[in-house]
This record gives sequence, C-alpha cells and structure tokens, in this order.
Amino acid sequence: MEIELEAAKEAGALGFMARALVQATMPHKAVAANEFERTNGAFTMTMVAPSKIGLPYGSIPRLVIGFLTTEAVRTKDRHVVLGGSLSRFMTELGLAPTGGRWGSIPRLKDQMTRLVSCSISCTYTAGSGIGIRNVTIADEANLWWEPRQPDQGSLWESTVVLSEKFFTEITENPVPIDLRALTALKRSPLALDVYLWLTYRMSYLKDRTAIPWGALQLQFGSDYPTTAQGRRNFKKAFLHALAKVRLIYPALRLDETPEALILLPSLSHVRRQTLA
Repeated sequence: MEIELEAAKEAGALGFMARALVQATMPHKAVAANEFERTNGAFTMTMVAPSKIGLPYGSIPRLVIGFLTTEAVRTKDRHVVLGGSLSRFMTELGLAPTGGRWGSIPRLKDQMTRLVSCSISCTYTAGSGIGIRNVTIADEANLWWEPRQPDQGSLWESTVVLSEKFFTEITENPVPIDLRALTALKRSPLALDVYLWLTYRMSYLKDRTAIPWGALQLQFGSDYPTTAQGRRNFKKAFLHALAKVRLIYPALRLDETPEALILLPSLSHVRRQTLA
C-alpha cells in the first residue's frame, strides 16, 4: 500500500484540497440536524444545509472537493467539467460505478446534491476580535448523467460552477496533495482527514509540537461525546486511522503520550515546490 517516494507531479498524481476543509472537516457519518460545527484552535467551520436535503458526509464529498479543487487550480476556471460520462467522472474519483439502493452511483448523486446545497461559515477569533467569512461551494450544478448507463455520454456536459468566493479561496490557498493517497484511503473519511491535515501541517512545521487529544477530538471527532468513554473511543479511532496514513506516508514522524499527539518535523507528503 506504500506510495512510491516519487514526486506526485512526476507521477501525474498532483492534486489539491481546499485549505478550510483541511483545517476543519466535514461530518464522517450522517447527521440528523442540518447544522454541523468543527473547531481547530481559533478557527471554527460551521456547515448549514437545507433540512430536506441534509449535510454531506463520508468519503465521497472529500473526494469530490479534491477533484473540484484540483480542476480549479489546473484550469483557473470556475466552470468545472465533470467528464463526458458518469463512469469517467467516477474513475477520476477512484470509484467503481455500481447501481442499486446502496450502490456508488446513487450515493454519489446524493452526496453531490448535499455538498453543493450547503453553505459554510468560517470564523477566526483573536482576543476579543472575530473575523467571519461565509461561502457556498457552488453557484450552480448540472448533472446530466444517465445512472442506468454510466458509460454513455450525454447531450449536455455535467458541470459545477464554483462560487467566486470558494474559487478564490481554493486557487489562492490550495493544499497540495497526492491523489493516490485519496484513492488508497477512500474507505475511511477519518483517515482521509488525518492524511490531509498532516500533509498540510508538515509543510510548515519547524518544531516539536504537542496537540492535546481533546483538541484533536474537537477538530476530527466532534460526533464523539465529551465523556471519558467518548474520548477513549475517539483516540482509538484516530490511532486506527493514523496507522493507515502512516502506511502511505512513511516519512511521517510522530510520537504520542496519554495527553497528546506529538508532531515532529517531517517531510511533507507533497513538497510545495511541486506547485511550480
């Protein structure tokens, strides 16, 4: 499972992720409410969705955001074409098209609908001050695929038109990632989040840094209760996801104590110079 230690750019696997969705993440599982919040230090992200549609969750929205961000950075265009056929788009996401009630095709359609329908509020606090930025991911989405014939092209292109604010954010501050890692970790939304976060943190980490498990739970596991048992369950799940990440990111240097995860300066999984 280890990814070869070659530059992602040379392997044709250089991708990008929206920084705000690396600092604080989307739900891992279905959320009954239509509002969801995660906090990372002074940064808090709140997602709100129409109650009849619901919030995005799981791995698929993360894969879709990675695709949209990568295409926006590559083309410098808010108008993102999703491929000539459903099968081709799903291949880009590392998904095999399957039908039926629990198949990947209906899940993709459902999660994309949730993703483009939600709004995001990002707040930054500093002392008594606060900064707020509200964005939507897309102004428009047109999905013209034929689910019963995923290999068949359509008369109209399936597209997403990113909102101007979201487009500006992801093209001015993208986080470089290895798309092969997303494919390898796609079965675990928590592992995807941990990989993206550590790739970003290691791109600028200079000194040994301890992050309390409680802070990590706010950032990655707010669906776990803040009880002693909830904290133990979160730590167990986080370490399980981290073990998967370390298989594909062998340069990662970490330690742990009962109180905190210790980050040690490491090579970023995708070096920033590959952006050039």
